[in-house]
Amino acid sequence: MAHLEHNDEADENAPRETDTTMHFTNEFAAQLAALGGEVSAEEQEAIAALPSGSALLVVRRGPNTGARFLLDSDVTTVGRHSNADIFLDDVTVSRRHTEFLRHGTSFEIRDLGSLNGSYLDGVRIDSAVLQDGAEVQIGKFRLTFYASRVDLAHLAST
Repeated sequence: MAHLEHNDEADENAPRETDTTMHFTNEFAAQLAALGGEVSAEEQEAIAALPSGSALLVVRRGPNTGARFLLDSDVTTVGRHSNADIFLDDVTVSRRHTEFLRHGTSFEIRDLGSLNGSYLDGVRIDSAVLQDGAEVQIGKFRLTFYASRVDLAHLAST
């Protein structure tokens, strides 16, 4: 039977434990926040600054996690076509996939007959009214919808 001796003094060839500090990119931080459903300080500022009649979509999962898209017109098209207002470059997204329609201070999502469908809070929809904090899925992209805080405050006071 072999006997191994252990020397408590540090072997100069042995790996040493050291404390390290890791730095993460803003994109990585955005991905972590998205996984936890958290809203970053920068996103909070953007949401707070939304004027009446507008909304914000924030990509939570997908190739461009953290990207933000402003909804501030009566019709906003989404798709893989280069002419789409919101261009989502992935084969899971149809060329003309969905559109967001503004009705005063509320927004509706309408699927445009896409192959993979459009989902609201995990349910496939043809058309639906969006509520603040709703999750929209377009292909492999998951986006969170944020309504204008001005409009939400007005709704709460009526």
